[in-house]
Amino acid sequence: MSGISKKSEADAVTASGRFAAGEDPAKRRQILDGAKRVFMRMGFDAASMNDVTREAGVSKGTLYVYFGNKEDLFTAMIEAERAAFVAALKTALAEEVDLESSLYYFGMKFIFHITNEDVIKVMRTLIGVRPRMPALCQRFFNSPENLRAVLRSHLTKHVEMGQLVIEDMDLAAVQFLELASGSLFKFRLFGTLASPPSQEEADRIVRGAVRVFMAAYAKPKAV
Repeated sequence: MSGISKKSEADAVTASGRFAAGEDPAKRRQILDGAKRVFMRMGFDAASMNDVTREAGVSKGTLYVYFGNKEDLFTAMIEAERAAFVAALKTALAEEVDLESSLYYFGMKFIFHITNEDVIKVMRTLIGVRPRMPALCQRFFNSPENLRAVLRSHLTKHVEMGQLVIEDMDLAAVQFLELASGSLFKFRLFGTLASPPSQEEADRIVRGAVRVFMAAYAKPKAV
């Protein structure tokens, strides 16, 4: 994760009122932001820790206090991106009480996020390092707080409210994500789609996804 909890943040402050070495969340964020720009521009293999120090505006000594090597830094950057992605979509679900509206706004945020140029670059870089860093890819997709888990929890709530009938919650969550992506993520990832979809195209795809999903899983109305 990119930050630290309030409790751990307080523990990290020394008696002088300053953060202990390697514990300043603002400095860590500064380094991660610089690292993201470097990795997105140069790729993992071509990027160096020296490139990151220049981009982030920190000394090499400071960089190594926070991250022991390029692999640690890249892993932290990926984890931060994953956490921000999940948090944004979790918020999208929480903001809407109505089931279909919540799925629609979730789907819209999802489709624009996964087709964003920075996200596509992150995913291409992640795929590129998978043979050397397989555990990183596994953590990205299988973290307990991943996107499928967030959506599964939301669907479970609406099953308990009597609005949905779902036997396999994992399958239903994956199905909605696939429906909402409309294959656009794959088209962007492999370069057959040059830019994110228009608002109109995203709306068409997501409304269709919600319609199909509800047709499959909405609790039948009493006659």
